[in-house]
This record gives sequence, structure tokens and C-alpha cells, in this order.
Amino acid sequence: MLLPQTKEREYRFKLALRMGLPIFALIIALVSHTLIDNYTTLNTSFYIESLILLVFGIYFILYLIYNGFNVKIADDVSKTFTREYLFNYLEGELKKEGDYTLILISIDNLNDINRLYGIKNGDKVLRAVGEWIGSYLQEKKLEDFPLGHVKGGDFIVGLRGSAKEFTTLLELMCLKSNEFSIDDIEVKISAAISDTNYSKELDYIVENLFEIQEQRKGSRTILKDEVLSPSELEASVINAINNRRLNIMTQDVYSEDSVAFKECFIKLRDENNKVLYTKSYMKILNRLGLSVEYDLMVLEELILKTKERKEIYALNISPSSLRNEKFLHRSKELLKETSIRVMFVLSELEYFSHTSRYNSILNSLKHTGVLIAIDRVGSIHSSFLYLRELDIDVIRFGTYYSNFERLEANFSIVKGFRIMAEERGIKTWIKNIDNKDTLSLTKKLHIDYLQGKELSELTPIT
Repeated sequence: MLLPQTKEREYRFKLALRMGLPIFALIIALVSHTLIDNYTTLNTSFYIESLILLVFGIYFILYLIYNGFNVKIADDVSKTFTREYLFNYLEGELKKEGDYTLILISIDNLNDINRLYGIKNGDKVLRAVGEWIGSYLQEKKLEDFPLGHVKGGDFIVGLRGSAKEFTTLLELMCLKSNEFSIDDIEVKISAAISDTNYSKELDYIVENLFEIQEQRKGSRTILKDEVLSPSELEASVINAINNRRLNIMTQDVYSEDSVAFKECFIKLRDENNKVLYTKSYMKILNRLGLSVEYDLMVLEELILKTKERKEIYALNISPSSLRNEKFLHRSKELLKETSIRVMFVLSELEYFSHTSRYNSILNSLKHTGVLIAIDRVGSIHSSFLYLRELDIDVIRFGTYYSNFERLEANFSIVKGFRIMAEERGIKTWIKNIDNKDTLSLTKKLHIDYLQGKELSELTPIT
């Protein structure tokens, strides 16, 4: 048992003991008074009953008081519901209400506030934002709504009714928060909304809220499966992996006028042969811990369908899979049995700081003929750090630079990355080239590998 758990139990026991002492004293006083006044007429049964009363009284009072502290309703910092209590409360609401809406409200810059102003000020901001959310909704004549702190700077509010009833209210709330500050600390707030039309299960609605918010921050189109509910989509993904139902398409990547290698695009298929798109199921794979199994399945199927060829295939692989012993061992076994070469394309938002271990993994793969590419360079911070610190073969620029106007406006930035990569012996790659102007501009930049509809179309691998 960890020290915090031990100390917490000690604290609860001592507090329960202090609260129970007056009751124990009262029981002892009553028994003693009866004994003194009536000891000559008391039966033996009285002494037995008194002893049983005292023992069970002590046990049950201590037990009830001690375990009563396990139920924590209010969060110490924000003074809103704790996540555990909020979710239990919402589960009950979802069961008895027809339409129910959940709103996610997040403090986007809480980490910056903690770093710049200290965690005490961060706690002050959390409490103030919780109060502000409650006050704003009460001004709009909403009462008795659950509001809880779920993690970090994230709050969830539950409201009776469908999402369309509260969409305008939420938009106005976000507009009002644009100039929100606490003691001259600027607070950036964003929000997302979902309801029981998406799913009747709380976990799926909450996951959808965070996904909507993440996609809005990245200005990406929200992909929704129009037929499958979240639970059905989850079951379809598991079923597709178990039965290895997937499509592998490829697109040629050119170096000057010849094909250098092919990039693979993977889509799962459900039991009705309907395509499940990658963005709709990747979060499910991560949540269920199936990333390694999925990546191995894709690699095995690729090798099975191309075992007689002598080409290079670029394949998107989860970095967490690459750092998994099971995946490493199995992938090396598979690659020894095939004539094709594989390029693993890696992309992750969070920087993995143990670069010496990361490099040793990459080099062990490179010894088996694997090429390593880092994706989204120039778009996410971790890719630049990996370019600087990892032993890689190729960098691929983010799709932001596939647009002609953006590429032209950021010509010197892309050129700087290209020079940096060239000095380290690393090749450069731009994808999604869909017109002649963009193609011409990439050639002026002397990008090594070019890819897009302007050069080739997607084709099935078989």
C-alpha cells in the first residue's frame, strides 16, 4: 500500500474515533448508572446485553463513520462535483430522462497558468471558472444542473433536453468568455456539446465531447458514422480485426520522374463489407488497447499480399506500437521472410523524451532494412524535435504545406527544413499535391519525394 493511502486511512480512523467517542461515553455512562442504582435486581442477561450493545455499537459506529468518508461529492479545488460522483449522478439522469445534453467546458491554457503563475493561482482559476459557469447558467434560468470537474481544466455540465436547445446558449457563453480574466490572468475557454441522440451510454458521449473539441481546435471536419452508433462501431472494429477484414490501397511516391516507393492506406470493413474510415476507429483502437494488434495485422496482411514483390511500402505505424516489445519482435520476424522493404511513418503529438532508447529501437529496425519517416514536420512541435534528435531516413511535411498559397507564403520555412534535413542526410517528402502549380513549387524547393493526385491515383494493392 502506498504512503498516501496509508496516511489517508490513519486520518479517517482517527477522525472517526474522535466523532464516535461521545456516543461511546454516553453508552458507558448509561450502563454504569443502571448498574449503580439497580445492581441488586439486575439479571445476568443485562450484563450480556450491555456487553453486546457496547461491542456492536463501537463496531457499527466506527464502520459507518469510517466508510462514510469514502463518498466524496465535492472536488477540493473547484468545489464542483468530483468526477466519480458526477458520472454516477449522470448515469442516473440518463436512465430516467428522454433527451439529455452534456456540455464540456475546458480551460485551454491551464498548464500555462500553472507554469507562469503557480499552481495556487491555477487552483484559484479552476474555482473561479466553476463559479462562473454556474452563475452564467443560473442567469439563463437553468437550475439544479450537475456540474463537475473531470480532469485538468475540464468541466462537464448536464442539462435536461436535446443539444439543439442549448447550442445558441453555448455559443453566447463562449463569446462572453473571450475577454474572461481572473486577477489579470487571461483565461482561454472552449466548449463542446453532445446529447443522447449520439448515444445513450455516458462513456461514449463523454468520449465524443473530447473528440469534437479536439477536432475543432485542429480545424478539422468532424467525421461521424451516419449508420453505426458508438457501441456498434466499437463492435465492428473488434470484429474486423478478429476476422482480418481490411482494404489496402497504395499511392506512388515519386523521386524526380520515377516511383521511389508506395504509401499504404488502410481501411477496415465491417461484417456487411461497409468501409470503416481510419479517423473514426483509431481512437477506439487506442482506448481498447488494440493498437499493437492492429498494426501487426496490417503489416502481416501487407507482407502476405506483396511477398513476391521487391518494392518499398510506406506504412503508418503508431509510435507506441513501435516501442512495444511484442510488436518489435514479431515485425522483425515477418520482415525476414519477405523481399519487400518497409518504411514506418511515425507521428505523435506528445514528445517521447527517452530519445536514446528510441534511437536504439529505430536502429535495431534499420538493421533489418526498415526505413523510418517522421510525419507532420512543420506542423507539430514533436516532429521538429525528432528531426533534431532521432536517427531517421525521411521527413514528411504536414498537409498544411500541400496547399499552394500556404506553401508559397511559407517557402523559406520549408526550404529551411529541407536544408536542415539535407545536412543530416535525411530525405524530404510532401504529399497531397493536387495541382501543377503546387508541383512546380515543390520542385523549386528541391523536395526529394512528391506524392498526390497530380502524380498518381490510389490503387488496390492486389
